[in-house]
Amino acid sequence: MNNEIFELLGLTPREIVIYKALLSLGASSIRSIADKSDINRGSTYESLKEMQRKGIVTYLPKGRRRLFSPVDPDYLLQLAEERRLGIERAIDTLKQSIIPELQHLKPDFNTANVQFYEGDAGIEHVLKDILSSVTNSDQDSYSVFSSKPIRKHLYRPFPNFTNQRIQRGISVQVIAIGDGGEDAELSERKWIKTEGKVDAAYIAIYPPKCAIISLASDNYPTAVVINSAEVAAAQKIIFNTLWRLL
Repeated sequence: MNNEIFELLGLTPREIVIYKALLSLGASSIRSIADKSDINRGSTYESLKEMQRKGIVTYLPKGRRRLFSPVDPDYLLQLAEERRLGIERAIDTLKQSIIPELQHLKPDFNTANVQFYEGDAGIEHVLKDILSSVTNSDQDSYSVFSSKPIRKHLYRPFPNFTNQRIQRGISVQVIAIGDGGEDAELSERKWIKTEGKVDAAYIAIYPPKCAIISLASDNYPTAVVINSAEVAAAQKIIFNTLWRLL
């Protein structure tokens, strides 16, 4: 039986053992429960008190003793539903009031708005941030400038990026600098013809963020993510203007 499910419901490993013991015993004394659980009586009693508070154990006085009983396992589903509703309310409150209030405490722009990443793990983080940010925004698309030399390095750490983008229904407009670039669902592409060498660069605009990925020496990838609505808006104006001209 998967104890992780019980833990998600707020039960400790010890409480899980005691609850399972109670189910097999039925109404029982602390001594019987402790023996069945192989847990000392003091710890068993403290756990039973906490389990009463959580609503998964009841007791019935019998003379000078207490007999403890487990609630029906179906109650666990009710407990899970209550937790789900609580989490949904917490998410709504975070979105509607708490996060906006906390955002107002930040200065308009500081070093916390700029994050640096490097290596394949860093690039994978940035690509995942693009997907999650667009998914959680009121938009379902983003824009990209992409040069030919960066392409073979870009999705190396995250080869399923395009498939995940399509699965999430996220569309992308790409201005490709240089030839090539793959066709894919929910993707539009236009090209800028160039002569001579083109540096490796990738700029993703997904308001309020912009991600800039490039290659350092020995094809070592680095990235900068700027979290600024103003910067993203300016980049979006540049992109849209150039898109219309191509």
